[in-house]
Amino acid sequence: MTALVTTPFGATSTAADVIAGVDLSGRRAVVTGGASGIGLTTARALAGAGAEVTLAVRDVAAGRRAADELGGAVRVAHLDLADLGSVGAFTGDWAGPLHILVNNAGVMATPEARTRQRHELQFGTNSLGHFALAGGLHGALAAAGNARVVVVSSVAHVDADADFDDLHFDRRPYDPWVAYGQSKTANILFAVEAAKRWAPDGITVNALNPGRIAGTGLARHVTALPPAADPTGATGVSWKDPEQGAATSVLLAASPLLDGVTGRYFEDCQEAGPHVPGIRRGVAAYALDPDRAARLWEISADLIRFQKQGKENAESH
Repeated sequence: MTALVTTPFGATSTAADVIAGVDLSGRRAVVTGGASGIGLTTARALAGAGAEVTLAVRDVAAGRRAADELGGAVRVAHLDLADLGSVGAFTGDWAGPLHILVNNAGVMATPEARTRQRHELQFGTNSLGHFALAGGLHGALAAAGNARVVVVSSVAHVDADADFDDLHFDRRPYDPWVAYGQSKTANILFAVEAAKRWAPDGITVNALNPGRIAGTGLARHVTALPPAADPTGATGVSWKDPEQGAATSVLLAASPLLDGVTGRYFEDCQEAGPHVPGIRRGVAAYALDPDRAARLWEISADLIRFQKQGKENAESH
């Protein structure tokens, strides 16, 4: 078994800690959901180290306010991950190399709803939207040389594997936490398969659990914690502020300590060990399974192709 990757940082390290001394001058980054929460903190750290950062956001006005706050070479572009047409417009407008892609945006425990293309909202936004985004930017990432893709997942992935027979809850009863857990498992499976497929292009892809972050908008739909969660932290979960919550994202995006590392899952700035039932830490074996990762990739690619074909057919009439 490959040894787990370790770093000098930990659960209380901040984004500023892990990027200290790193020079990102001349590099370009995209952070989805970069107008608030740990996305904003991630963008601030990357921009502060000299990167040109694009905030890919649904609310452009909020993005512009964030860009004004950050200053420097920070751009804003519209991106609605729940609409594959919006994703296609974003990737189609991108020009030049891309060195860092942080798939940070997401929704959590939403009431049952559908995306523009009728996919279950959490899977469609958290997983499929980012799948289409990364795929559409693949050429730009390959052109950069040694590019990094960072995928923000969650410890909630241990609550639900991906149900390949009913990803969109067409037949099973909808459960907001099962749907969220499935989408976060899908994020990790994407990282596993993308790491394998894109290694020849010099692109590394890693997933992470940022921890439970206080004071962000992600929990706006939450009225109660999932059944397995423990607010006391006794089961391994600890609350973090946005600076601490963004640390692992920034580490994976920019630290030379992670050069060449790919296809892994991190938490608290360390590669996570196997999940132990009853403990809200670690990575579930099914989330790292290469066969499941390859299967989800093909399903996701088929969904994207179906959408493109439908759009082309509509435009031809």
